[in-house]
Amino acid sequence: MPGLAAVSGWVGRHPVAAFGMFFAVFPFLMPYKSLASQVLIFGLFALGFNLLYGYTGLLSFGHAAYYGLGAYGTGIALAKLKIASLWLGIAAGPLLAVLGGIAIGFFCLRRRGIYFAMLTLAFAQLLYFVAFHLSDVTGGDDGLRGIPQLPLNLFGWKIDLEGSLAFYYFTFVLVWLAVAGLKRILDSPFGTVLQAIRENSDRASACGYDVRRVKHLSFVFSAFFAGLAGGLDAMRLAVVPVESLYWVTSGQVVIMTLLGGAGTFFGPFVGAGTYLVLGDRLAVFTERWPLVIGLIFMAFVLFLPKGIWG
Repeated sequence: MPGLAAVSGWVGRHPVAAFGMFFAVFPFLMPYKSLASQVLIFGLFALGFNLLYGYTGLLSFGHAAYYGLGAYGTGIALAKLKIASLWLGIAAGPLLAVLGGIAIGFFCLRRRGIYFAMLTLAFAQLLYFVAFHLSDVTGGDDGLRGIPQLPLNLFGWKIDLEGSLAFYYFTFVLVWLAVAGLKRILDSPFGTVLQAIRENSDRASACGYDVRRVKHLSFVFSAFFAGLAGGLDAMRLAVVPVESLYWVTSGQVVIMTLLGGAGTFFGPFVGAGTYLVLGDRLAVFTERWPLVIGLIFMAFVLFLPKGIWG
């Protein structure tokens, strides 16, 4: 259809604008506003994972590490350190995740293939057990509670974020800026090198690129996006469950990315929306909704490996 082809072409040329237009009305398409915020946050989490896996070709089984570090960074800053600035509290999450990404990436990138993947999982589980036993700081098994919902101070105006719609649009603006940042990364020479490494790492190295350094930078950028998602989710829930660092959370982001389409710009958000909305609706009818999601995931891997958007 000519009309559909024209819309598709415009979306391909202006993905950031298309993202903003769709998600500006997205909460009114969802059963409830909190679910819309959750889709945005987990879409951002999957976006970070997709940068590492879909565009750089590095499969991480422990991406919950940076999501959890982001959540605990923001949670500790607001609940324990009593930081009165919303912006400083939000910034603490991705900052801690970036520091974790620098340290973990330094060790993990010394190995390739399955050894790299298993090292990422090992570090994530290490952080999980540290958070579980460091209950004085993290709350342990009970989670980090008492995160205040600070108002947004914008040019002297104070905006209350306790309402689900107000928090959605606060999240929407930050995620939109993150999406624009990712687009800038992918359109830069650095983004081109990332995809060259994904296709043939040895050839990229032969062309004179410092492959390990580029991979490490991709690792850090990926950790930043995941950490921002974790910080936003800590604010949404007003609690940081220790499961934020658990391997199940890492598995969820892998499923979301593959469902939507790894290596595609919109795939992470399509996959996150599909996973969360399906899970929410199926839970009304059966307690075994993860089984249904698992069957759908298996069908996509076998018959539609490029995912929904792909």
